[in-house]
Amino acid sequence: MKKRLIAVLKYLFFLGIGVFLVWWSLHQIPADKWGEFKNSLRTARYGLIAPVFLILSLSHLCRALRWRILMKPMGYQPSIVNTFFAVMIGYLANLAVPRLGEVLKCTILAKYEKVPAEKLVGTIVAERAFDVISLGLVFVLAFILQFEVVGEYGKQLLKDLLQNKAGHFSANKLMIFFGSLLIVLIALKVWFRQFAHLNIVILFKKILRGIWEGLSSVNKLQHKGLFFFYSFSIWSLYIIGTWVGLYATQGTAQLGIQDAITALAFASIGMIITPGGIGAYAFFMAKVLEKSDIPFEIGFANGTLQWFAQFLIVLIVGTICVILLPIYNKKKAYEGN
Repeated sequence: MKKRLIAVLKYLFFLGIGVFLVWWSLHQIPADKWGEFKNSLRTARYGLIAPVFLILSLSHLCRALRWRILMKPMGYQPSIVNTFFAVMIGYLANLAVPRLGEVLKCTILAKYEKVPAEKLVGTIVAERAFDVISLGLVFVLAFILQFEVVGEYGKQLLKDLLQNKAGHFSANKLMIFFGSLLIVLIALKVWFRQFAHLNIVILFKKILRGIWEGLSSVNKLQHKGLFFFYSFSIWSLYIIGTWVGLYATQGTAQLGIQDAITALAFASIGMIITPGGIGAYAFFMAKVLEKSDIPFEIGFANGTLQWFAQFLIVLIVGTICVILLPIYNKKKAYEGN
């Protein structure tokens, strides 16, 4: 009960951040610019949601195919259909509770494909590690293509994070962060040593072994080239989807692919810090597009539409997958008899 309460409070906290960013973003729009903001939404090319829908759905399929490659060294080869269903249902669950989808998609494959869930945890960690690396490369690419834009906005973010109210560098903030991290690491070490006999510690160690096996599977990949191809495809499709999305509103349609790369890099931060990227995705996109001389209200309108398109894709495709999952597996079991 206590863990569930903590999880709910944690979710409400980050959801609150998202709602606050929506409120804050709307208040960033000057009173005399509200007309432009509303006009951007009213005159938007909503038909572009269709190609974005296809592009991002294809990226989700690539993610499912990449995940299967990580499972193969452990001796498991689930069907493409069930893997794709699991990925999309995971995304759908994340809209409700952040990170719930990671657990749920492992549970789905454990149930329908008989793949041990604790071993799948390792593949999730491996996937996330490659996503972090990929996002880092997107930032590097954005930095190369738009040095002034990324440099200026990155400097602004660091100032906001590390400066105090007087506008000076705050060593205390830095010390608090590293001090907290050190305390957590020491506490975990003591916990493992002193309470090794407890069932929860034994279970946690079992999960860690599964994680290690999943991470180790990267070195044993039989199709490394294909794995990197799918990774490249996922993020290339994200960039293309963002670029197409920029054409949706007047004022951003003239932007190039280099702007899409920069917008994706910073908007991805928003997807991390709030549930489903609510508020934060559009806010970060608007702030970085300001550096390319796009008024905040126009960038926020475009970012809102792009976020909504992604939300819609996950909602529609995820719901369809929830419906089809038991039907497909019932048919599969019947044909296997």
